[in-house]
Amino acid sequence: MKHIMKRILALLITSLIAVSAVAATTKPLQVYILAGQSNMQGHAKVTTFEHIGMDPATMPMLAEMLGPDGKPKVCERVWISSIGSAGKGVSDMTEQMGKLTSGFGAGQNGPKIGPEFTFGIYMEKSTDAPILLIKTAWGGKSLNTDFRSPSAGPYVFNETQLTNLQKQGKDLVAIKAAKESETGVSYRLMIEHVKKVLGDIKRVVPDFDAAQGYELAGFVWFQGWNDLVDTGTYPNRDKPGGYDAYTTAMVHFIRDVRKDLNAPKLPFVIGVLGVGGPTAEFGPEQQRSKSTQDNFRAAMAAPAQMPEFKGNVAAMRTEKYWDLELSAAQKKDTDIKNQVKKLIKESKLKPADEKATLAKMRLEGLTERERLILEKGISNFEFHYLGSAKILGGIGKGLAETMAELKQLQQAKR
Repeated sequence: MKHIMKRILALLITSLIAVSAVAATTKPLQVYILAGQSNMQGHAKVTTFEHIGMDPATMPMLAEMLGPDGKPKVCERVWISSIGSAGKGVSDMTEQMGKLTSGFGAGQNGPKIGPEFTFGIYMEKSTDAPILLIKTAWGGKSLNTDFRSPSAGPYVFNETQLTNLQKQGKDLVAIKAAKESETGVSYRLMIEHVKKVLGDIKRVVPDFDAAQGYELAGFVWFQGWNDLVDTGTYPNRDKPGGYDAYTTAMVHFIRDVRKDLNAPKLPFVIGVLGVGGPTAEFGPEQQRSKSTQDNFRAAMAAPAQMPEFKGNVAAMRTEKYWDLELSAAQKKDTDIKNQVKKLIKESKLKPADEKATLAKMRLEGLTERERLILEKGISNFEFHYLGSAKILGGIGKGLAETMAELKQLQQAKR
């Protein structure tokens, strides 16, 4: 009798699993668009994964990022089509596609990850529906020009810019013509690629069933560096309101994306630039950039506070995923390097002895943990979030969690 009951129980469990699997496959494909510049491309080398496990707080994230074999996870229900990250030029249209795993970050000196990896992993955990990520990201692109959307109108040179260009004897006609030809190019390429993928989803997701359909489930924007440092477009950037033009362009961008993709309430998450971490934690050497950083971050986040976008646009502060321990160790190491250079400049050290002296000073000036996290945790520049998988992995996870919360809020209002 017990044997028969066990068989019945086993059959019931198998049936439930089968029913669950069928239910999952009958749900519409969830499509998320990821767009931006180099930090959306992602410059975190896979070699920095180990550093994630060196912090108990992020060790669980590493467990989600690795498969049973200890290698980067391959998601079973998440596919990706990505352009702009293959590393073949500033307007690269080379498409990379397949099941989501590592290697969909920036192509140079890879394999690398961007926010897409953990975004896809954590979105997969939030639903039993299949997921498609469409990523369009090119390095060195601004919102004020490259991603400028149609309703924002043409780029307009301000009086300060015109005066400076005239003083420099520049050809204003040629400069304005060049700017006109650049304006909106990345926006158009983004929309074109999204429509191309949606027009033949089976090409990217082989198991896609048209009867199952798809849902445009969300848009993630992660960009900002080129606008942050653009003193021409934003001449008063160190003053309150100095980046208001960015907010205005962002508002047009959101409206136009929704219009061009026929998705009027498309959930939209803005990844607010957070290089350097929270400005309240800035050291003495960072104070000169504090006001511009504060102003820019406020301008990026502003659309989420507007009545028009309440409940359908959210701003996620990426600064909270900055690794203060790692950047502090990097600063100490930079100080040591500068000391060695100074000794050489003052002829107190021969260039031939630089390497040995640097190694000795690092041994004396850095703790064992600092030396280890510097070796394991950094693979790129500060403006690329140190090329840290711990930082970019956290950002991708945070973007996914914010998107899931936004979608829950929208569903509760229905």
